[in-house]
Amino acid sequence: MPEKIKKIMKIGFVLLLTLIIYLFWSWFGPQVNKNTVVTIEQGSSFRKLARSLDNKGIISQFRTFVILAQLRGDTRNVHMGEYALKKNMSQNEILSLFVSGRVITYPLTLLEGWNFSQFREILKKSKNLKQTVADLSNQEIMTRLGRNGLHPEGYFYPDTYFYSAGSTDFTILKNAFERMQSRLDQQWQAREKGLPYKSRYEALIMASIVEKETGQASERPVIAGVFINRLRIGMRLQTDPTVIYGMGNIFKGNIRKKDLRKDTPYNTYTRNGLPPTPIAMPGDDAIYAALHPAKTNALFFVARGDGSHVFSKTLKDHNKAVRKYQLKKK
Repeated sequence: MPEKIKKIMKIGFVLLLTLIIYLFWSWFGPQVNKNTVVTIEQGSSFRKLARSLDNKGIISQFRTFVILAQLRGDTRNVHMGEYALKKNMSQNEILSLFVSGRVITYPLTLLEGWNFSQFREILKKSKNLKQTVADLSNQEIMTRLGRNGLHPEGYFYPDTYFYSAGSTDFTILKNAFERMQSRLDQQWQAREKGLPYKSRYEALIMASIVEKETGQASERPVIAGVFINRLRIGMRLQTDPTVIYGMGNIFKGNIRKKDLRKDTPYNTYTRNGLPPTPIAMPGDDAIYAALHPAKTNALFFVARGDGSHVFSKTLKDHNKAVRKYQLKKK
């Protein structure tokens, strides 16, 4: 073989080896110089994404990133959303992350005992959550959920939900609604026999009252038992949280005697039975307590001021407890 051809082949081999080393280093060597967040927009082409990463200094060469994706067959497999890139990630690791769809998620916590208005307010304040129902009425929201005419209170399960940037507020509403339906169905099927409820909805109403009345979780079944006893003998529930709910925005943190006497559909001092709807979002424990109340003879309870209650069978004993813990008289 002529020396000239050998020389060309040697140069070619060196160049090829150099190219291989360059590509290998580009694909598997450290690229990201600091922790950063990258957003992939819906409909963005892979080449546009690669060039954007190059322009921002996240990768050293967009062409090698495109070649890598082509060799892996992943140019159409990346998912939209926000991604957290860590310092020294390689192009291969970055591409794997984009293909995995492990986007940044944000928590949104709905607390037990919140009402639907509070739920809507936290949705409005949640960052990176696309607002689609903020201007809708409660009834319009329920119609979108396929429950036209249904009152929303109590029908959304309190929990922590995770969402990614671009998710809609309606998606979280839908998830919370469906979760409550599922949990309520499960607990209703396993309920104690002989309870004075005509439907699972009445159980949900009771659970919401128990949720608002209870300061200590261990007392939920007993409080439920007291209200069940009252329902069975036709005694009014006389529970302040229902009155407060019926007052709406008028309530300013202090309930007065005239408030207890003013009749509303939710005033359980002036009306018999359960209020027309739940008054809050009850959690699992409150639902369980409403469907598995404690066996008790108590008809009354009064708060001690530390979150616990004194339970009484007779009005005489109850009045003593009221004087001791509420009126501060011995």
